[in-house]
Amino acid sequence: MEILKLKPAIKDYLWGGRKLVEFYNKESDLEKVAETWELSNHKDGSSIIVNGEYSGMLFKDYIEKQPKSIWGTHCDKYNNFPILIKFIDAKQALSIQVHPDDEYALKNEGEFGKNEFWYVLEADPGSFLYYGVNKEMSKEEYRQYIEDNTICDYLKKVEVKKGDCFYIKAGTIHAIGAGLIIAEIQQCSNSTYRVYDFKRLGVDGKPRELHIDKAVDVSCLLPSGKNGDPDGKFIKNENYEELLLTKNEYFTCIKYDVKGVYQQEVTKETFQALTILDGEGKINDINIKKGDSIFVPAQQGFYKIEGNVSFIKTIL
Repeated sequence: MEILKLKPAIKDYLWGGRKLVEFYNKESDLEKVAETWELSNHKDGSSIIVNGEYSGMLFKDYIEKQPKSIWGTHCDKYNNFPILIKFIDAKQALSIQVHPDDEYALKNEGEFGKNEFWYVLEADPGSFLYYGVNKEMSKEEYRQYIEDNTICDYLKKVEVKKGDCFYIKAGTIHAIGAGLIIAEIQQCSNSTYRVYDFKRLGVDGKPRELHIDKAVDVSCLLPSGKNGDPDGKFIKNENYEELLLTKNEYFTCIKYDVKGVYQQEVTKETFQALTILDGEGKINDINIKKGDSIFVPAQQGFYKIEGNVSFIKTIL
């Protein structure tokens, strides 16, 4: 069975730290490692295959050269590989931001929109994030709150802990707070509209660009409901535990905690992306450890994971 191990593209945004290097086995001499794009064929950063026949090839080149059948029949409606997976280390808070939906992004950015899912890997005491608004507001009020630097007063502030989950629907105003490490599964899109940036200066000494007009166009200004906690379908077997984290129209994420042996069928319906959260072991004859990312093309067969390892499986 063809199974690919990936090395990430690395982003050194100003708010990043070094925890992904220190604790998640990433390799980089950069002062800041803010994001690692673990499974990505996006033009702004492609992961790299590190094993087998395609070792050294950019994942985006592999995707272009292979038949589309390796994505799986569930991906037939897509012209571009639909998923991007990241690790995020927020030493400082990220900007207040929002993402467009498919219709707006295709019209204005030339790519799909960005619905995303967060799994909190680590959280310093008191860490929080912003998730939606805490009161209904008009577009005029929204713009005014941005301009007078009070927008955070009108956002839903949620204190978080390790293991918390959030589905960030396109249009939801949000921000990751300082002290969080997050695994993010999202549509393959980099369309982000920065709403507010706490008056920070970029590396050039100038304020970073805001995208207020577009943000006003796409933001949901009604209070949100469910935070996006695990959907709750829990299965416990002798050698592993399985928990459904999210199932939405764009992807499904399932968390596994394996202690022993776990065997999984692969079909021609969907690829499988495995994001290793903790521990170590093997998938078939490939060594895996905390921080690794694995891509299993759609095909017919089985793979076996052995060891003590936790991971998220993403499928369509």
